[in-house]
Amino acid sequence: MTRPLVVLGGAGDLTGRLMLPGLAELEDVGELTDDQTLLAVGREELSDDDYRDWARERLTEHAAHVPEAARDRLLARLGYHQGSVTEPADLRAVLERAGGVPVVYLALPNTVFLPTLRALTEVGLPEGAAVAVEKPFGENADDARELNAVLAQLLPDEAVFRVDHFMATQTVLNILGLRFANRLFEPVWNAGHVERVDIVFDETLGLEGRAGYYDTAGALRDMLQNHLLQQLAVIAMEPPAAVDAGSLAARKADVLRVVRPPADMARDTVRGRYTAGTVDGQELPDYVAEEGVEPARETETYAEYTVTIDNWRWAGVPFRLRSGKALGENRQEILVRFKPVPHLAFGGTPPEAGLLRLGFDPDTISLELNLNGAGDPFDLERTTLGIELPPRRLSAYGLLIKEMLAGDPTLSISAAEAEESWRIVEPILAAWDAGDVPLREYPAGSDGPG
Repeated sequence: MTRPLVVLGGAGDLTGRLMLPGLAELEDVGELTDDQTLLAVGREELSDDDYRDWARERLTEHAAHVPEAARDRLLARLGYHQGSVTEPADLRAVLERAGGVPVVYLALPNTVFLPTLRALTEVGLPEGAAVAVEKPFGENADDARELNAVLAQLLPDEAVFRVDHFMATQTVLNILGLRFANRLFEPVWNAGHVERVDIVFDETLGLEGRAGYYDTAGALRDMLQNHLLQQLAVIAMEPPAAVDAGSLAARKADVLRVVRPPADMARDTVRGRYTAGTVDGQELPDYVAEEGVEPARETETYAEYTVTIDNWRWAGVPFRLRSGKALGENRQEILVRFKPVPHLAFGGTPPEAGLLRLGFDPDTISLELNLNGAGDPFDLERTTLGIELPPRRLSAYGLLIKEMLAGDPTLSISAAEAEESWRIVEPILAAWDAGDVPLREYPAGSDGPG
């Protein structure tokens, strides 16, 4: 049985920047079968050779870590089909050309997910086929519910991959091992011992020519509605019966159902937008001066909110999520801050309590503790026990594509998770649209809104 990968939006930024490098990694490690093909679909008028030239340039730019021989082998597998992804007749021609039992990947703007899936439903897919849908999953909660309803008509749920590549990052996967393969942490993983949790994804990158997508999405929809909420779910979920698709999805959905949106939007949420400044020696223009930006939209490039979880394990513990662009440093980490000891026998100024830090890119785990110093034996010093993890052979997208082609949905997002994520952020979006929370400005290269 051949299993072609059909990429709708195959000449887009996501395909060139993330999917093709992931496929090149799979080629390099021998994870693609001899008959594995990729058929890209787009509106651009390109021949197969034109598309391979385009793909070669993207691989040179984004997959230089993969040997050239593996990249060349991947290029030989690529084909291109011009057509509209929302027209049933065009999709029927695509599927006939692809043959076999395809994995159809929607590398598209979320605004066209619904008409594309409806067109696929009209055409039909062979038994054993799969569909992958990128994030953000829809435009709001109603749209997510409608997408789930159409997907349920098209395929069984185990053949649907709601993609969030953060679930395939090494650090997020290591949370599972840290919590559930070590007795050390789970007894203190609760409100009795944890003071707060911060989930941070700050970037030095600016808009990078992505106004077509970003200016209609913003930081909240782009990062905090999906990626960071998935991290919260893995951090906060109850122990699963097994690390499989059903168990993980159920436990994550349980947590998301009891996440309460911020009670005070003006106090517990922040939205901001960068102005001109310097980041790593590079001058960045004001966001509203970027090509393709509509200033009247008041799109945020920085988003932050604090939520609580209404269950026995986490009652009263604040979870703060934040992400921004054009900031002074790349800071991408999860911080679990423990409570101080109830009584400090050493006297003096109480030191900071213990801190568990899980970092991304590079993937690191460190535990900050208070120990007796090398001088006075009764003085306390801050000590960090840490490790930088060796890089994996497969990137997050490489691992996700491997799992999709194998038909394993363990790293996929469930229908319930997708809908609950929108339930959490929709009140924030409504408050921001109503002007209840001011749009603050911050210079590019700064720490963000003050």
